[in-house]
Amino acid sequence: MEISTIVPAYNEEKNIPLIYERLTQTLSQITNDYEIIFVNDCSKDNTLETIKTIAQQDSHIKYISFSRNFGHQIAVSAGLDLCKGNAVVIIDCDLQDPPELILEMYEKYKEGYKVVYAKRLTREGETWFKKITAKMFYRILAAMTSIEIPVDVGDFRLIDNVVVKHLRNMPEKSKYLRGQISWIGYKQTFVEYHRDSRIYGKTNYPLKKMLRLAFDGITAFSDKPLKMASAIGIISAIISLLAIVYALLSHFIFDSAVSGWTSLIISVLFIGGVQLITIGIIGEYIARINNDVRNRPLYIIDEQNIEDEQ
Repeated sequence: MEISTIVPAYNEEKNIPLIYERLTQTLSQITNDYEIIFVNDCSKDNTLETIKTIAQQDSHIKYISFSRNFGHQIAVSAGLDLCKGNAVVIIDCDLQDPPELILEMYEKYKEGYKVVYAKRLTREGETWFKKITAKMFYRILAAMTSIEIPVDVGDFRLIDNVVVKHLRNMPEKSKYLRGQISWIGYKQTFVEYHRDSRIYGKTNYPLKKMLRLAFDGITAFSDKPLKMASAIGIISAIISLLAIVYALLSHFIFDSAVSGWTSLIISVLFIGGVQLITIGIIGEYIARINNDVRNRPLYIIDEQNIEDEQ
């Protein structure tokens, strides 16, 4: 198959017909040999029924439906496991990323690029808080990791099947796909676009999920937080040692007791805070290890209409 498009969906019943229409119009300009894979992440509305109705009318439409909500990155991974295209597009269902941009991405792909990602110039319909925190996260991640992960880039991209095969061989459970794709390498480029605001519904990425994704990205591709924790521990120990020496000298040499409980309480709280932060950082890495060691399935499919030919 020439091209596959993976569309993760969670509570997107109103957006499904719109993205189907725009994707069909776009992909049909490239080839008639394509598939659109909707991955229903156990939606609570009529998302699955809407997809099934369209699939009955159009053989290009495939769907996967999970037994429970596994999350956006896992939904994309399921689509990557079952897609058959030589080129694979990942796009969200909310239509903030324009499907028409796939034409420009495909042209870059035909020039020999294995990865063509979409870089956001503006982000319409998002709060100033989300814009600032997203910009900060991308730059902090870029500074912490040894690989070059593009900034201001989401999961909207076109990748070659050879990259998909490598992704299937990555066993980690806490997925951060945009980092994994950068780690794989190959010839990569980008196209720029202005991100639209959401047409229907509300974002499925609240602050909690954004923070979880940020932690996954940092812990998956950098050990600098562990080194920072060690450095903070050493600095705290030195400060504590100097405070002890000062207290002993004041008492035995200068015959003046160190006065004030305030300084003592501040010191205790400071050291305790440093210890908790350090334990928390280590805990994040241990949680990733524990998640991988359990070796549970990445996802469970409740129903699908895809014949597995791999």
